[in-house]
Amino acid sequence: MGDHDHGATIRLTTAQALVRWMLVQRTELLGGTQVPMFAGVFGIFGHGNVLGLGTALHEVRDQLPTWRGQNEQGMALAAVAYARATDRRQVMAVTTSVGPGALNLVTAAGVAHANRLPVLLLPGDTFVGRAPDPVLQQVEHYGDPTTSVNDAFRPVSRYFDRITRPEQLISTLPQVARVLTDPADAGPVVLALPQDAQAEEFDFPVAMFRERLHRVPRPRPDRSDLGQALEVLRAAERPLLVVGGGVRYSGAAAEAITFAETHGVPVVETVAGRTLVPHEHPLYGGALGIIGATSANNLAAAADVVLAVGTRLQDFTTSSWTGFASKVRLVTVNTARFDAVKHAAHAVVGDARETLTELSAGLGDWVADPVWAERSARERANWDDHVDTLRRGVAPDGALTYAQVVGIVNDASSSDDYVLTASGGMPGELHGGWRTGDVKPHGSPTSGATMDLEYGFSCMGYEVVAPWGAAMARQQTHPDGLVTALFGDGSYLMLNSELYSAAFAGHPYVAILCDNGGYAVIHRLQTNQGADGFNNMLADSRGPGADGSVHVDFAAHARSLGCAVEDVPKGAGVEELRAAYLRARAVATQTQRPAVVVCRTHPSTWTEAGAWWETGVPESLSGRAAYDEAKQRQVRWL
Repeated sequence: MGDHDHGATIRLTTAQALVRWMLVQRTELLGGTQVPMFAGVFGIFGHGNVLGLGTALHEVRDQLPTWRGQNEQGMALAAVAYARATDRRQVMAVTTSVGPGALNLVTAAGVAHANRLPVLLLPGDTFVGRAPDPVLQQVEHYGDPTTSVNDAFRPVSRYFDRITRPEQLISTLPQVARVLTDPADAGPVVLALPQDAQAEEFDFPVAMFRERLHRVPRPRPDRSDLGQALEVLRAAERPLLVVGGGVRYSGAAAEAITFAETHGVPVVETVAGRTLVPHEHPLYGGALGIIGATSANNLAAAADVVLAVGTRLQDFTTSSWTGFASKVRLVTVNTARFDAVKHAAHAVVGDARETLTELSAGLGDWVADPVWAERSARERANWDDHVDTLRRGVAPDGALTYAQVVGIVNDASSSDDYVLTASGGMPGELHGGWRTGDVKPHGSPTSGATMDLEYGFSCMGYEVVAPWGAAMARQQTHPDGLVTALFGDGSYLMLNSELYSAAFAGHPYVAILCDNGGYAVIHRLQTNQGADGFNNMLADSRGPGADGSVHVDFAAHARSLGCAVEDVPKGAGVEELRAAYLRARAVATQTQRPAVVVCRTHPSTWTEAGAWWETGVPESLSGRAAYDEAKQRQVRWL
C-alpha cells in the first residue's frame, strides 16, 4: 500500500463495497495465467436484492458481467460447474432475493460442499432493523427473531456470515477469499445480505480495493509422515495408485503418470479424477468403483498397498468398502487432513503434485514387480472387450444402448472437448466406458481433465444446467472445444429452464437427452433386489398416463426454449445417432446456442462392473441374502 492512500476512505454502500472488492481479486489458472477470481455473477432479482446489490452490479456491468437465470437452483448449479471446469481457479457469484429465492440455492450449496467446489452465494435477507416485520417472504421463528431461512445454509456452507453492518465486510472478506482458494477448505461461501444493510453507507478504507493476487497454496508434506509412507510403499508387492479430484485440482496428472512409470505402479481413477490418464497407457487399469470397470476393481481387490491421492474414498470408489483386501495397507495424500486420516490410513497431508514428486524421489530406483504391472494392461484389455461388445450390441427392442450413446460422443471428442453428467445411470456409462485420448500437457490453463461427473452429491438436474456454466468457462480456456452433456428424461423434466438461459446468453453446447421412460436406474436398483417395479418407470406409476397416452414431446419442448434440436426417431440405429450428434455439434458452434439431441434408449442396457453397493435391503426381499454376504466382506477399519 502506498503512503498516499494510507488512511484514505471512500463512502460506499455495503453492496457497492462488496462488488468493488470482487472486481480487484485475482487468481491464477493452472498454467500460470492471471485472471479475475470472480468471472461473473448469476442473478435473479427480487425485492430483497434488486435495489441494493442490483444497483451495485449495474454500475460495474461492463467489468463484472451479470447473467440472468430462470431458476435459482439452476443458475447456482451452473456456477458450481464453472468452478469445476476451471479446476477451482475461478469462481462465480450468485445473487437472489429473500425467502423462496434464497432457499432455492440450498441444494446447489450441497453440491458444492460435497464436491469441494468454490462458489459465492449472496442470498438476500430480511431487515436488520425489523421495523416493517413481518415482511414479504419472511418466515418468523417464534423463539428466535434473529433466525431467517438463510440459516438453512449453515450445514452446507464452508463459510457463513450474515452482514448486518457495512464495516463487517472489512473482516469477513479476507476469510471469503481464503475459503474460495484454499485447496483444503474450498467450498461454498454464503454471505446473507439483509435488505437494509445492503443499502447502508460506510466510509471504507481505500486500501481494501487495491488489486490482490491469490495464489493457491501448495503445502509440502511433513518429512516424518513422508518417511513412513515410503516405508510402506517399499514393502509393497502389489501397489496401486488411485488418483482422485485432488490430482486434477493440483494439476498433478503428469506427476501421477511419471510416478506410475518410474516405479511400475498400476494407476486407476476415481469419479472426480476421471480423464487424467490416457486410456491406452500400459499402466492404466481403468475407472475404480461401483460404476467403474471390472479391471480396476480386480486390481484393487488384489493390491496389498493402495496409495490414494486426492480422494476422500467415498462408497462408490471403495464399493462400500468391499473393494479392497482385508489386510490392505492404505496411504492417503490429501491437502485436507479431514480426508487424509479416514479409515486409519497412513495420512500424508500435502499438495498432490509436490507430494508425488517427493515420494518418487524418496523411492529412488525402487520398482514394483513387473508381473504385477503387466496385469494392469491385461485386465483393462478384458474390460475393453466387454465395452466393445456393449457398443456393438442390440437392445431387446432395437433401441439404442447407453454404451452406444457414450461411444458416439467419445469417438467425436478431442482433448479440447468436455463431457459431463451427474445422476441416474449415465455416470456409470461415462466412468466405466469412456476412453480418454491425449491429455493436455503441463502448462495448459486447466488440468487437462475433460470430464465432469458430479457424483459427490449426484444431483438430478445438475447435468441439464451445468453445461451452461461449463461452456462459459471452456470458451475462455478451450475456445476450440465444445461441451456435451448426457442425461435422461427424468433429469430433463426436473430442471430444464437454464437451456433457455444459455440460448438467450449465447453459450453453445450439445445436450443428449436419452428418453428411457422414467427413473430407470432406480428401477434397476429396486427390481434387482427383488422388489416390484413401483413409482419409477412411468409405466409403473399411478395415473391414466401410465398407459403411454400422456408423453412429453422433448424435441418440441427444447425447441421452444430456443435450442436447436435433432430428434432421432424411435428404432434408429447407431449411425443415425452419430450423424445427428455431429450435426448438433456443427449447429451449436454455428448458432452459438445449445443443441439438444433427443434419442430413445433401452432402460436396462447398462454398463456394469459387478461391484457391491450398500443400500438398506429389507429381509422380505430376495436381495437380502446377497446383502448379508457382502456385509461379511466389508472392511470397517483398515
